[in-house]
Amino acid sequence: MNKLYIYCTSILTITTCFCYSQIQFKKHTLTNDFISEGVAVGDVNRDGKLDVLAGLYWFEAPNWNRHEITPAKAYNPAKEYSTSFLNYSMDVNQDGWMDQVIIGYPGTPAIWYENPKNKEGYWKMHTIMDVGVGNESASFVDMNGDGRIDILGADVAAKQLVWLSPPVKKGDTTWTRNPIGAPKSPGTDRYSHGIGLGDINGDGKKDVIIKEGWWEAPVDRKQPNWDFHSANFGESCSQMYAYDVNGDGHNDVISSSAHHYGIWWHEQVLDAQKNVTWKLHEISKAFSQTHGLALADMNGDGQPDLVTGKRFWAHNDTNTDPGAHDPAVIYWYEFKPGKEPVWIPHLIDDNSGAGLHVVIQDINKNKLPDVVIANKKGVFIFEQSKK
Repeated sequence: MNKLYIYCTSILTITTCFCYSQIQFKKHTLTNDFISEGVAVGDVNRDGKLDVLAGLYWFEAPNWNRHEITPAKAYNPAKEYSTSFLNYSMDVNQDGWMDQVIIGYPGTPAIWYENPKNKEGYWKMHTIMDVGVGNESASFVDMNGDGRIDILGADVAAKQLVWLSPPVKKGDTTWTRNPIGAPKSPGTDRYSHGIGLGDINGDGKKDVIIKEGWWEAPVDRKQPNWDFHSANFGESCSQMYAYDVNGDGHNDVISSSAHHYGIWWHEQVLDAQKNVTWKLHEISKAFSQTHGLALADMNGDGQPDLVTGKRFWAHNDTNTDPGAHDPAVIYWYEFKPGKEPVWIPHLIDDNSGAGLHVVIQDINKNKLPDVVIANKKGVFIFEQSKK
């Protein structure tokens, strides 16, 4: 592959370009401080431009000036973990202003910060769930199809899989806890990995996927005690997706290794009696610690591609993870469907990696998806353009 590097430095932003085929990514370094391993995008100040939120800071577009949401600090990536693992930006209380939602270190409360509407001062903190939130891949998904994003994760005190729905009434600040499985269910430990939402059995309802199997969605999503179907979706992973990879009419499961090597898809195989088994297919083992995985059409061909990267120093500056000190790369994998589907790897960057999740969004509104990450290397935007 040929790479084109263009460096443009200023006080606020460092820019680098990586070019492959018809897609080019321009790297914007918002900060090299370790402030969060989660990131979000939203128009914080209602100026029509999309800003970036990472932990307890937000970066104002287009020059990415940094502002504190509440008193904050940078962490030592060699020795510390941040208090911000997964982020999402949404108008929680429906007042017309984007707020910041944070899932912190596993087992700590989920919180949200209320946007002060361009007024001076820090943002007001609200608690979403005061007991510990578990599963390092807890997801921001629409569980009940109402157009509002919910939180899918684990209540570690009860060891119960739950989803947390945002306030329904304007001005309300209270989230609702909705149990899925019985207490002491699989995938509910403090440091569990791997969760996703997708229709596994083809009944039109989106089920909940964990690495130990899947929870079958009832008609009423708020009904507790969903039916659980055991399955082996491999080792501890990051975000999980249901998609018909080989076009046989049955959704498969895509995931990636959180702390070892591997990006995979698990093929759903039905025998004559409609019994289901799962066949593992490897996509890549090029680098380790793919702790954040996104499924999105990156090149506009109508096919969902994968975006993932190495989580730099996932367990700090130690050798507890294989490949811990390898380059912090981030790739997009171009999907080519067929009976023997393939993903073609394309390097985006070799000095950033991914955090706990990867955000794909059109930052500059040029109708091309961009990549946004935050991790122990800093906060970065990879702005896409076409040659």
